[in-house]
Amino acid sequence: MESETTFDMRVECDRNSMEGALNQGEGVLRLAPAWVARKSFIPGGRLRLDPSHLYPFGKGRGGVNTRWLGSTLHADNGPETGPYEGVSLVVTPKNTLLPFDAVVAELGSAVIGDRQWNTYAGWTAFAKFFDSMYPLPLHIHSQERDAERIGQHGKPEAYYYSPQMNNHLGMQPITYLGLRPGTTRTQILARLKEHSAGGDNRISELSVGYRTRLTGGWDVPAGILHAPASVCTYEPQAASDVMTIFEAWSNFAEVETSSLWRDVPPEHVGDFDFLIDMLAWDANLDPDFATRRVLYPRETSYSGSGDETFIEKWIVYKSPAFSAKEVTLHPGATVTIPESDAYGIICVQGRGTLAGMPLETVTMIKVNDLTNDEYFVTAEAASRGVEIRNTSEVEPLVCLKHYGPGNLELEADCLLW
Repeated sequence: MESETTFDMRVECDRNSMEGALNQGEGVLRLAPAWVARKSFIPGGRLRLDPSHLYPFGKGRGGVNTRWLGSTLHADNGPETGPYEGVSLVVTPKNTLLPFDAVVAELGSAVIGDRQWNTYAGWTAFAKFFDSMYPLPLHIHSQERDAERIGQHGKPEAYYYSPQMNNHLGMQPITYLGLRPGTTRTQILARLKEHSAGGDNRISELSVGYRTRLTGGWDVPAGILHAPASVCTYEPQAASDVMTIFEAWSNFAEVETSSLWRDVPPEHVGDFDFLIDMLAWDANLDPDFATRRVLYPRETSYSGSGDETFIEKWIVYKSPAFSAKEVTLHPGATVTIPESDAYGIICVQGRGTLAGMPLETVTMIKVNDLTNDEYFVTAEAASRGVEIRNTSEVEPLVCLKHYGPGNLELEADCLLW
């Protein structure tokens, strides 16, 4: 595409436009979809894109299997990556676009709140829908100590399997996580050395596979070996795009050996012991891994306050770096939910309004279409409470919300569990 974004709209970065967008929505920002392609993975077709737009970026770029949500992070897809790929774009009243990272950098605490801004000087989390027809190869995301060596940040993440996003579960709905207790460094080393030999190094035999359970999920800290299932997954995570692929075979094809060294410091390329040291070893071998890392939805205290028109649940709550909720409004219901923190929100079922603005689930769109399904609620608007209305008489309205680190409401709720 010739445009610097997928949309035929001008991108601007001036403060007046940013403040105009903030004021127009009374602290709620409308976001355009942020589509990201990955050349190594086959799209699962569950992101509600027109099938003719699954491969929109040209030869060699791969298919769109990811939508990033509330993101200030630029995707790392090589030299042909678009200038705003991965970054959420704010839609202004003038029908122009503002890069969300520039908005946060310019307006700071007015967007993400004093605590987030003063502590982190930025929005350090985002979420994504990851949609692959086939399972991913076994890989890790670097811990902070290793990511810092290449000028990046560590990447913990979490998974939630939304039923609204999964009309099918792909070709292999099994996620591999961690290592079997008793696995040794020698065993890992042998499989890594086979990576460049061709074919499958069968390293997933050293891991543990778990069948997918919709409405559940996993907490996956940085340094944990994992191979996500062929399920469309809602993934809150730290704002980082680092990855090291330990498995040599995926999607019925060989994985490039370069992916083994993609985010390794140059002086350690070829050093297999360094790769093994990148693992969170004790956490990978934890005999109680499943109990410690599994996520079951937990109703929030506010949801249990007596109002039966909505249900609000924590769906991601074990990581200090981010958290997430699912909120469901019954047909015809209206609720105002105050929050302690700013958040990104995406509608996955039904239609209604958010702070008086249209809120509706996508059914099928093209990559150059705007939507009314995604917003960012700034800290001030969140603390006032944002009204959500379900305008359907028959269908629930379901939204997913993701937050940055240290959510104060979550900390309070955890004391009651």
